[in-house]
Amino acid sequence: MIRVKDIAATIESFAPIELQEGYDNAGLQVGNPEMPVSGALLCLDVTEEVMAEAKARSCNLIISHHPLFFKNIRQLTGANPTQRIAADAIINGIAIYSAHTNLDSAWDGVSHEIANEIGLKELKVLDPRGNSAREGLGVIGDLTPTPALEFLRRLKDIFNVKSLRYTAQTSRLVVRKVAVCGGSGASLIGDAIKAGADAYVSGDLKYHDFTTHAPSIILADIGHYESELCSRKIFSRIIRERYPEMVVYFSEVEKNPIKYL
Repeated sequence: MIRVKDIAATIESFAPIELQEGYDNAGLQVGNPEMPVSGALLCLDVTEEVMAEAKARSCNLIISHHPLFFKNIRQLTGANPTQRIAADAIINGIAIYSAHTNLDSAWDGVSHEIANEIGLKELKVLDPRGNSAREGLGVIGDLTPTPALEFLRRLKDIFNVKSLRYTAQTSRLVVRKVAVCGGSGASLIGDAIKAGADAYVSGDLKYHDFTTHAPSIILADIGHYESELCSRKIFSRIIRERYPEMVVYFSEVEKNPIKYL
């Protein structure tokens, strides 16, 4: 019998809760840790559509990258989606578990997955946590020398980016070293430059990030959703290695909340 706490412990052996950032809220969001698990639905965000999908698939555990609860909830009246999801989960006996920035900072976590998809080698943590060389945000690695425009086109294809935002003016024609960080990674641009990266791949970059750093590095914003969707594959790999008999699904109703014309 596999219980919620068993799945939580398996994920946390890979991405310890202690690795999360101070603002974060990783861990069990809703549910009884002793509850046996009938099936798990993996997603980036817990939405009402994902909750309905979990019920339709008879999954009583949802595992997400982004926590359901980021801010304190003072009431449970169904006034917003978060409250409705929480109430629905409680009524239907569905547990919700999240691993966020702890999964980002773990070795072989989100940034590593992005780097592997790009084809980077000799990976190192970009912003190490304390004295650890294997924990921290972002990674940097070597790429077979690739013309800059070809590299950017590859990013667009690999991550299914509808509209790639990148540095319009750069003197770098060839990309040999690349730094990456899943999610909102603007804070690590300076680290990428200091580490000698020709390009930095992340999400949620702002206008002034481009104007400030254009002479120093190629910035490529592949989108927050696109950069972190790989978290589902990581969850699946962690669970299946420990519990190969576990029923695990990727959400099929999840979609990018941002549209492009």
